[in-house]
Amino acid sequence: MGETSTSASEQREMARPLPAGEAPFDAIGLSRMLLRSIRSGALATLDAEGTPFASLVTIATDQDGTPLMLLSRLSAHTRNLLADPRCSLLFSQGGKGDPLAHPRLTVVGTAVQTEAARARARFLARHPKAKLYADFPDFGFFAVTAKSGHLNGGFAKAATLTREELLLDLTGAEAVVAGEAGAVEHMNADHADALALYAAAAGAESGLPWRLSGLDPEGLDLMAGDRTARVVFPERVSDMGGLRRHLVAMAAQARGGA
Repeated sequence: MGETSTSASEQREMARPLPAGEAPFDAIGLSRMLLRSIRSGALATLDAEGTPFASLVTIATDQDGTPLMLLSRLSAHTRNLLADPRCSLLFSQGGKGDPLAHPRLTVVGTAVQTEAARARARFLARHPKAKLYADFPDFGFFAVTAKSGHLNGGFAKAATLTREELLLDLTGAEAVVAGEAGAVEHMNADHADALALYAAAAGAESGLPWRLSGLDPEGLDLMAGDRTARVVFPERVSDMGGLRRHLVAMAAQARGGA
């Protein structure tokens, strides 16, 4: 019997993205940065015939990183979600040059409407102009319950993520969750200079009126107009005293570096 020849392409197993924990780069850190810093993305839903339907939506995140959206029931994507909550969201950083050279993250999950006050507050802090229509009767807030994620960090940098790797476990940090609103208000009112230092230290553009839109045990979310910056703490913060110490130390370090 003659031997059956196999081409090199048939012999070579199809390339697969590595689990985030095995990737040769910080896939979890990059994914969480994209989640926290991208304010709009592509939402993929399924229409009544099961055909994929992609649209553009604005996005914020809850304190654990859960994606939040404000959607109108008059929109096709909202009607699709109310009939079938399965969806995916694409977070793309973008930039100059080849768009495929920049990192992007796909989050797969289900979207359900939420009445949570924190979801509303965090979304409107991230998208202040949405206050003009957030209370219209046809609008509602939706939270995406993440199931998994797929990160493409640029050429030859891909990884898959579990829900636990995408989202931040808030256990033990309840004081930070509860104290977020007061801390954000205080920092914006009294420490604009420190916020500018944090943004510059994170590599963001200097000279902009940076404001704090939210915080969580891992870091700060800053905004200046349409610009965003994610500032990561040196270590996880679990209480308000620890938050205060980190903020003071980070400002001092930034001033020393400057």
